[in-house]
Amino acid sequence: QVHLVESGGRLVQAGGSLRLSCAASGRTVSTYSMGWFRQAPGKEREFVAAISWNGGSYAESVKGRFTISRDSAKNTLYLQMLSLKPEDTAVYYCAARGYGLSTRPDEYDYWGQGTQVTVSS
Repeated sequence: QVHLVESGGRLVQAGGSLRLSCAASGRTVSTYSMGWFRQAPGKEREFVAAISWNGGSYAESVKGRFTISRDSAKNTLYLQMLSLKPEDTAVYYCAARGYGLSTRPDEYDYWGQGTQVTVSS
């Protein structure tokens, strides 16, 4: 099992940047495939980025602006977000699954509580 805690969300102006963190306890992040998802009010939870042992994947809407990474020594997953837009406003969640990249939230086994990112225009 793994317990996930996100942090780093806040209010930021459009064009700004943020780095979200997801601290894991239990098994190390390197043994899981990890992902970032987001959910805006009134919308379904959507895929943002994922990373596994053999690569990464990004949603088209964030490709070139967001970077997912992980630090095994700190047992932490990150999401570096650049050139933020108002449409990036959402609660951001990190998630873990046992094996393989996935863009589907229903294929992830463990979730954090989320961190709010608000981008003002």
